[in-house]
Amino acid sequence: MAVALVTSLWMSLALADTATPAAEDPVLEARVAAIAAELRCLVCQNQSLADSHADLAIDLKNQVRQMLRDGRDEAEIKDWMTARYGDFVLYKPPVRRTTWLLWAGPFVLLAAGGVWLARAVRRRRVLLATQDAGRGDAALDAVDAARVAALLGETAGAATPPSDVR
Repeated sequence: MAVALVTSLWMSLALADTATPAAEDPVLEARVAAIAAELRCLVCQNQSLADSHADLAIDLKNQVRQMLRDGRDEAEIKDWMTARYGDFVLYKPPVRRTTWLLWAGPFVLLAAGGVWLARAVRRRRVLLATQDAGRGDAALDAVDAARVAALLGETAGAATPPSDVR
């Protein structure tokens, strides 16, 4: 038992990644984190570069860090990333001819769903109105009255008053 415990402890220490060294320049690291939060990981596709631990994300964060050290600003870095990887790399892509469907698509689908729902409700109302108009709004016809009487356990001609139950 002790051998297994020591072996598992040794294996966990051997397989553990080394800790990332503390940032030499906390201001630079804050800028890298802010920019990386606005860029999409191309491997994970649903995480930002800041949240991703994929090898490509780490390489891109290092690239951003190096560009900031070289004196580039945030706009230049985003332009470089967009030129290299397309608008997909940005979490907030600009509205362009190539991205208008991305921005307008949800609203178009919502409007189309509203139109479909309104037409379905209108058709249902017309259908119910024509059915009611065919029967008339007066009393039930003889067939329906007989069915109601049978369901209530009464004879068609004699209605019994409700019993006074105490």
